[in-house]
Amino acid sequence: MSEDHNQAALERLVTEVLASAKYGDVCPDLIRHIGTLETGKRKSFKEALKATKNKLHQVSGAYRGRLEQYASWLEEVRRAVREGDKEQLRAVNRHIMHHHASTRERLPILDQFYSSLMADLAPIRSVLDIACGLNPLAIPWMPLEQGARYYAYDIHQQMLDFLKDYMKIIGMEGETRAYDVTLESPQEEVDVALILKTLPCLEQVEKKASLRLLREIRAKILIVSFPVHSLGGRSKGMEEYYEGYFYKLIEKEQKQWKVSRFEFGTELAFVMKKEIL
Repeated sequence: MSEDHNQAALERLVTEVLASAKYGDVCPDLIRHIGTLETGKRKSFKEALKATKNKLHQVSGAYRGRLEQYASWLEEVRRAVREGDKEQLRAVNRHIMHHHASTRERLPILDQFYSSLMADLAPIRSVLDIACGLNPLAIPWMPLEQGARYYAYDIHQQMLDFLKDYMKIIGMEGETRAYDVTLESPQEEVDVALILKTLPCLEQVEKKASLRLLREIRAKILIVSFPVHSLGGRSKGMEEYYEGYFYKLIEKEQKQWKVSRFEFGTELAFVMKKEIL
């Protein structure tokens, strides 16, 4: 098969994925990346297209809700901010975060999660949130400095548009960006990078993506976490598995990184302090 034919098939695959209701707002670079890998392994275009969609489901689609109501959610946030009611804003944010599996799992531990992980990290003037999902809605729980900047990276443009408006409403400086971090690491230099329940998803696309990201990300502190239950609620030894996976992943880097372990009811987290940026 000629190179021109392969390229045409790849572009057709990207177009068809973007035309689907479920993946229409996914970062095209990620679709093209996965599509390139799958077209090289599959016998037919149909098989490559199906495999690409399956991979996108594993990476992100399985975590999203089906009733995303961005406009009405923003109005709820505006109302809480207008009334100056911080507890109401937190209640609204909790309601919205319930619509994404990753942040929904964190709700029972939210009051302890960031206060524990960030307690000794002040001052925090900048945060980079990788594969953020709806996690920027947890900003009111984070002990950030006045005037801090928040960079939110994900692959879903509509969700990022919502988060951009949300941050503007609450007065948080920052940026949102659709980005495939398995291809290239973000270049922002920040105080803290959040990589929450993300590494296993990255390795669905590229086996070496996790370690490369940890090495290249320009943050003084990395907060890395893993789920301890499946999406169906079963533990199946996940905490022990991911702890072993994580320490094996960074075993050659530990002289440069100081690591602290935190265990929560629904999440296992590590705070990594880089000795050398």
